[in-house]
Amino acid sequence: MRPDEIIPIYIVAGFLDSGKTSLIQNMLDDESFSRGQKTLLIVCEEGNEEFDEKKLAKQNVYLHMVDGEEEMTPTLFVELNRQIKPERVIMEYNNVFKFAKLNTMQLPSRWELVQVITMVDATTYENYMNNMRQLMTDPMQNSDLILFNRVEEGMPISTWRKQLRAMNSSTTILFEFTDGHSDDGVSDEDLPYDMKADVIDITDEQFGLFYLDAMDHPSRYDDKVIRIKGQVFADPGVPKGFFGFGRLAMTCCANDIQPLTLLCRGDMRPSKTKWYTLTAKAQCVYNKAQDHDMVALMQMDATVADKPKEQYVTFT
Repeated sequence: MRPDEIIPIYIVAGFLDSGKTSLIQNMLDDESFSRGQKTLLIVCEEGNEEFDEKKLAKQNVYLHMVDGEEEMTPTLFVELNRQIKPERVIMEYNNVFKFAKLNTMQLPSRWELVQVITMVDATTYENYMNNMRQLMTDPMQNSDLILFNRVEEGMPISTWRKQLRAMNSSTTILFEFTDGHSDDGVSDEDLPYDMKADVIDITDEQFGLFYLDAMDHPSRYDDKVIRIKGQVFADPGVPKGFFGFGRLAMTCCANDIQPLTLLCRGDMRPSKTKWYTLTAKAQCVYNKAQDHDMVALMQMDATVADKPKEQYVTFT
């Protein structure tokens, strides 16, 4: 490790039996994440599922148990850093511990908090929110990801998502169902455009959100008429009369600009300079090559349009 390289801290919070230990085990088992790095694992409570210390040793993981909040001190972290010299830190955090304690604590040199994940058992969520709201929401207000597990069909995940968005507008929320599928809990009412309109108008600023939602929920747009601005991109892999319609996005840096397109059938020609306002009927179709459903567009009308104010797509 270079002298100036940070030591990332990953915090997994949540109540007892919310799935914290299982998630951390999965993280460590994932070779693309673990990469054999020396890991300090700080566990702040003993749950129903325990870590296998022999397995952790083989994974270059050093386990330290914390018995109470009073033990969580800068001195402890400095000593663990000195003894173990970790390349990263994972902390299984107890919801009873105040998150502000970590936010204000002097951490060892180069230790840097990079991600906070809060695990939630969907079967107990409403009970905890009604009776222990402050303890429940404390880590959620600081989370980059809030992950619900044990979700059953019929649970009010859209309502839960609105509650969490009110307290943390930037977090990612994901619901994992007992049958194995996942959902972000986004309903028609959560979208910034009117899904009930005869023609759904997607503004330039909304293109990124529309594109992501169309990828995640293609059936939502089946038989809907949308109006959207974009460019025509050639796609050599599709039959004559089809093309890609969309916009360019800067995915990570100026050197990584990619088109975000939906398959469209119509009579427009690819152009690097022309922009169009497309009115099209959306259909949910099966993509055999990639084995999933997708949104395809059928051109109804297209007119030449002005270039958007922002050249590249954003997702906010």
